[in-house]
Parts: sequence; structure tokens; C-alpha cells
Amino acid sequence: MNGADVDTGGRVGGTGVAVIADGHDRGGSPGRGPGRGPGRGRHGAGGRGRLMAGLRRRLVKRRIRIRRTRGRRLRRALVVLLALLANLVGAAVVAYHLTKIPEPHPETAMQSTVLVDDHGDYLGRRGPVDRQEIPLSQVPRHVQEAVIAAENRSFRTDTGVSPRAIARAAWATVSGGDRQGGSTITQQYVKNALLSPEQTLSRKAREALISIKLDRTRSKDEILQGYLNTVYFGRGAAGIQSAARNYFGVDAKDLTVSQGAALASVINIPSYYEKAGSDPKVTAKLVDRWEWVLDAMAHSGAITSAQRAGARFPAFRFYPPGDTDGQRQYLIDAAASEAADRLGITEDQLARGGYTVRTTFDLTAQDATAELAADGTEKKTGEKAAEEKAGGKKRAEVKTTGDVRVHTAVVALVPGDGAVRVLYGGADYASQPFNDARDGAVEAGTALQPFSGMKLLAPLTDLTRTAAPTPLRLASAYATAAAHGVYATPYTVAKITRAGRTLYEAHPRTRTAMTRADAGMVAKLLYGRLDAAPATRTGAAGLRTLWQTTYDEHLTLTVALFAEHPAKGKKAALPAPLPYTAGSRSLSVSEGVWSKIVGTAEGHDPAAEPNPGLPTGQTKPILATR
Repeated sequence: MNGADVDTGGRVGGTGVAVIADGHDRGGSPGRGPGRGPGRGRHGAGGRGRLMAGLRRRLVKRRIRIRRTRGRRLRRALVVLLALLANLVGAAVVAYHLTKIPEPHPETAMQSTVLVDDHGDYLGRRGPVDRQEIPLSQVPRHVQEAVIAAENRSFRTDTGVSPRAIARAAWATVSGGDRQGGSTITQQYVKNALLSPEQTLSRKAREALISIKLDRTRSKDEILQGYLNTVYFGRGAAGIQSAARNYFGVDAKDLTVSQGAALASVINIPSYYEKAGSDPKVTAKLVDRWEWVLDAMAHSGAITSAQRAGARFPAFRFYPPGDTDGQRQYLIDAAASEAADRLGITEDQLARGGYTVRTTFDLTAQDATAELAADGTEKKTGEKAAEEKAGGKKRAEVKTTGDVRVHTAVVALVPGDGAVRVLYGGADYASQPFNDARDGAVEAGTALQPFSGMKLLAPLTDLTRTAAPTPLRLASAYATAAAHGVYATPYTVAKITRAGRTLYEAHPRTRTAMTRADAGMVAKLLYGRLDAAPATRTGAAGLRTLWQTTYDEHLTLTVALFAEHPAKGKKAALPAPLPYTAGSRSLSVSEGVWSKIVGTAEGHDPAAEPNPGLPTGQTKPILATR
């Protein structure tokens, strides 16, 4: 009975188990050790079952509690989330209102001054950055649309930012991946012109805020104008105007559909695509992108299907370009100095001011002069030397010893006007920045004889007492004779503009420096035929210098040659006799440059056209008045 009771008690629950644990069955059947009887095994299994049942009950109760409190907890989480969102929105609103649109940083605001010749051909530039700002009205609509198609097709309608691009950039920064692009045109402008290009979350967030504010406070055209004037195109060109010149040799306003699409395609990787035209692989890759841009333009209606079908990939200027030093730098120096003086500013201010300086130079004639002068540097031997010696020229008998450098200076200007067409001051600016044509003092000798005994007025008053005038001054004196006694101050700057506005325009500054009769006497003393133009005068100072001036009422051309033993160490340069080739060299340069400018090589008669620098009615050849 006790065993049954115990067993029954064991099944009752925890009490029976406690009794067993207390050892109340120790007096049970013999042979059953403590903890080994079948009753204990049954009680152990039952305990585990009750434990599991208890756990299930607790889980059920917990589920019930969760169901009962779910709504309350969801409401709490929603409140927290809304509070967090409200804080974020509030912070964003505060940040937006506190964010100010910064001024463009100094590097972006800098512009260069570009110089062009009398025909508008590119001469060179001055300034730390190759950039010129132009209004959007000077950028053809098809060029604007090409840039939009290449960089940000939603530009006209977006809010200034691209959330997807921001997310990509943020993830790349956090994960340490490659830098991500895809910014809008507004964001690119903010990054390039207003902020630093560093890739950080804080900078990216500020960029987004400024972009949104910029988009809300300024028109799309204003933003696009700023972008086109600052974006980098490669080849050292910042902005569409400099890019048009560096890639195609034209102003932005003259870009074709094909050229505009090509420049828009370059923006993606400018340092790579800048080699297009000289590197076949780069060119082929750019052609693919160019076609992609044109297809997008046609799809959006920016160009017609006929324009798309007729588009041909444009020819790029060769890259990298040649040296800009050479002899053209002499022209840039002279014109830049004069332009700064005309505007009343320093040359440094001119270089950073974004001006366009139209000079009076004729680059075709200038380049021809450089070639002709370079050809004459080689000593002539054989048949040519024999001809000169047979001609009885004493210069051919001169023997030069040691190193001798022959200098050539050439000046061509318009009589009665003063516009300088050629100013050849040396072969290489890098090795000799001194301009022989404008500043060099060259012994005149017999080159001044035609003016002897004349009553010369200012600014030629002391001309005959000047033993070594500059080639520019002597050319001006002969130009005065060609203009019947009217002296015109030489000038190299015809017009200065900035952002489409004309700031300066040259007008001839003239005065009477000799009588008309004296001007005629100069012509009578010239060597050559007296009944035909142009007239020519050859002069020299012993064997040290050689001058040759050719002129009619349209052009005065002076060539001056002199030689020296170059300076060595502390030893100064010394005069040297000219080599026997000087005469032929002077004649070759003079005839070649003259034909380039006035066109006599093609049978052009310079006397057939009036000279705008002369008084009305004075259009006959100068020698016809004698």
C-alpha cells in the first residue's frame, strides 16, 4: 500500500517527487538501490514532461501578452520614428536656411586674356588659367543641348540633385569603394566652382544643400552658364570658349553641331579624351561617345534627324601643341604691354581679366618672316657664294672668325595709319627675350641719308642725330615719307573686348612730321627705278649693319641685320662683321614678306586699293607724284 501510495503520490505531482527525494521508499523491496527503482525512472520522465508543459504555458502567455500589447508598442515605435524623422527634417530645414551659396573660389574666377591677329586667328594668351567667361547667349543652343545630353539629361526638370548619385557616393565612401560620379550639372558646378573636390560625406551633403538652394534661387540658364564657363575640357582649357579655341581654333559661338557634341563628350574624362585627333585609340573611343550624345540629342528633338544623319566627326587640332615661345612671344609682349596701357591697368590685371585683344599683326606674314629669316641663318656656299663674290661685293671678302650670331629684325607697318603688321624681334624668345625690332639699337649709317638736311618735326626731330635708332623708329620715318609727310604713331592693338563689350578701339594718331615736298625728296633719293613702286632703300654702317626698306603708300617694310660675338661668361657681347650672305639674306626676307602682305607674287597691285589711313583722295602710288 505504501508503495502504491508513494507511486500514486509520485504521479500527483511535485509532492510525491519530494517524498521520493526524501527517501520514503527506502524501505521498499530488497535489491532496489536508491535512485534505481522503476518508480524513480517513471518520476524522472514525468518531471521532464511537466517542465516542457510549463514552458509551453509560459510561451502561450507571452504570446497573449505580445498580442495584447502589440498595438501599444507599434504606436510607440511609430512615435519614435516620427520624432526622429521630424528631427532630421528640422535639421535639414535649419541647415538649408543656414547654408549660404559661396562665391566662386579664386581659381575658378580667374580668366586669361587671349590675343588674336588682325584676321581673328589665335596668337596666344596671357594668364594663369586658360579660361574666358562668355554669356550663355554666345553658346549655340545645340552646344548647350549636347552638354545636357552628355552630362545630365534631366537638367531642365530636376531639383538640382540626384538622390541615386548621392546614395552611390555615400555607399562608396562608407564601404571604401571607388569614387562614384553621376552628379547633376548643378552639383558639378557647385563642386567645381564653389567647393573643393574632396570626396567626403560632409562635403557631399553640403554640395547637395547648395545645389538645391541654387536651383531654387537661380534660373537653369544661369546655372548652365556658370557650368559651361568653368567645367574643364582638357588641353588646359577651362570653359567652353577656351575649349572651342584649343580643340577647333574657333570661338564658342561658331561651333557646329558635330563640334559641340564632341566637346560635350570630352567632359566625361577630359585628361583622356584631350588626345583625340592624335591618338587613334582615344579617337575611336570618343567617336563612340560622340555618337551616343548625338543619338540622345536627336531623340530629345534638340537636333533634327537630317542633322543627325549628316553629322561627321570633326577634325581636332593636333595635340600636344607646339612651343608657344618661339618668336610669337615677341608679339604677345608688345601687344599686352600696349593693351594694359590703353586700359589703364597693370599687365598682371590684364592677364587675369578675361579680355580679348585684337592685334594689328598679320600672322601669315609673321610666320613667313620667321621661315625666311631662319633660312638665312645657314651659310651659303658653292654657286650662290661665287655669284656674290663675282658681283664685286666687298662683304663677300670678309672673313669672320669665332662664333658669330646674326640678328634679324623686321618691321612692317601701314603708312598714315601706324598699324604694325609684322614685328620680328628674334628667332627664339626663350633664348633671347629682348625684342630687336622694337627695342634694339642698330647703327643706321647711310640708311638715314635720305632725311639729311630736312626740317623734321616731332616726333622725328632728332632722327638724323640718332646714330642707332630702333628698326621700328626707322620704319616709322620711311612710312611718314610714304604718307606724304604724315607721321602715324605705331600701334599693335586694334580692339579690346570683354564678355562681348568693346572697351577700347584704336584710331590712328597722326601729325605732320615733314613737308609734302620733303617726303617726295626722300623717294627721289631711293635706289631702284624712279618710275615704279615700290621704292627701295639699302643702307649700312660699314660691314657691321645692313638695312633695307621697301615702301609704297600701302606698306613700309624695314629689314635690319647686324652681327655680334655672343657674350661668354663675364665677357660682354661684341659687334662682329656680317657674313658675306647678309645681302642675299636681307633681299630674300624683304621680297618674301612684301609678297606675303601685298600679294605681288599673285600679280596684285597694291596701288589699286585705297589706303584707309591716308586722307581722302590720296590713293596713287607714292612714286607717281614725283
